[in-house]
Amino acid sequence: MAFDGQVWRVSSGERQVGEILIDDADFPWLSGRFVPGPAYDTVQALFTRELALLEGDFDDRVEEWETVYDEIRRHVSLSSPDGPVPEFLLHIEGDRAWFRWSDEPFEDDRTGG
Repeated sequence: MAFDGQVWRVSSGERQVGEILIDDADFPWLSGRFVPGPAYDTVQALFTRELALLEGDFDDRVEEWETVYDEIRRHVSLSSPDGPVPEFLLHIEGDRAWFRWSDEPFEDDRTGG
């Protein structure tokens, strides 16, 4: 795997939300161990809520999920070892994180895996 062992960074402005040590790649998704940083507590509740909204009958909660995820996007950025990525979908649960990213805007299907 070309991504195995890479460290991706999650930030909120200049503050570090955490790091993701990549240990699995299932294109287009990467996943790995999440190590929280000093700013994680400022966004943790958003990630918890976002995952809860994906549970069960998602069709009834699409708009609410989009609102929560838009809030995450306002507060969080993702950087590869090469620098910031312009578009991403990131989930964090406990010590695991999984995401996909793109150099171009995503289509409307943002939820995924």
